[in-house]
Amino acid sequence: MEQGKASRWDGVTLRSSYKDHLIEGRDKLADAARDGAWPTVFELLEEHPEWVNGGRVGGTSGYAPLHQAAWHGADVSVVHRLAARGAWRTLRTAQGERPIDIATRRGHHHLLAPLAPVIHHHLPAATLSSILRHFHALIHERADDLVTEHQLRLPELEPLTEQRHPACWFAVPGMYGGFSYRLERTQLTVESWCRVVGGSGQRHLIDEHGTRLTAEGFV
Repeated sequence: MEQGKASRWDGVTLRSSYKDHLIEGRDKLADAARDGAWPTVFELLEEHPEWVNGGRVGGTSGYAPLHQAAWHGADVSVVHRLAARGAWRTLRTAQGERPIDIATRRGHHHLLAPLAPVIHHHLPAATLSSILRHFHALIHERADDLVTEHQLRLPELEPLTEQRHPACWFAVPGMYGGFSYRLERTQLTVESWCRVVGGSGQRHLIDEHGTRLTAEGFV
């Protein structure tokens, strides 16, 4: 039940949820992406590849490095390198914009093709929205106090549709665990657990009609 090589949803919004050295590193990445300092961005991502879809902790824009590349009108090679590192083309900012939307608004036409999302798992928007609603309800059921305490940004499911292996890990501060979720056709399988509580594991199957508990009691 470990998250393994799955991509990660960055839901932490409070700087107090991180240790100081991690905040320092995340700030360096956010500053470098904001300034278009791409050698520094890639140097930091080499050390912390899990930060590729993360924005500034405590920031309000929700811009990850790929959004900043779109805003700057960076060289196409920058977009390709970020995408190769797992940057999501479907990730939305706080204003609901994908990188391609930002590039379009800014007139950076050379980036429209490389920023166009490549969807490997097609679901009707209504189906994805229903699954997302049930998923968020499950997260609140399992960890509502922590979601509120840490003001977590709950996962969106659109990025799963562009991943060849559509799986993701959502760590919940204070839970000593979190939610591992993967898309399988028109269903979402969700495993959640607390590592320090034996037998806390639960597996749920979610489709557009609702949520069903399929296993529990694992570590």
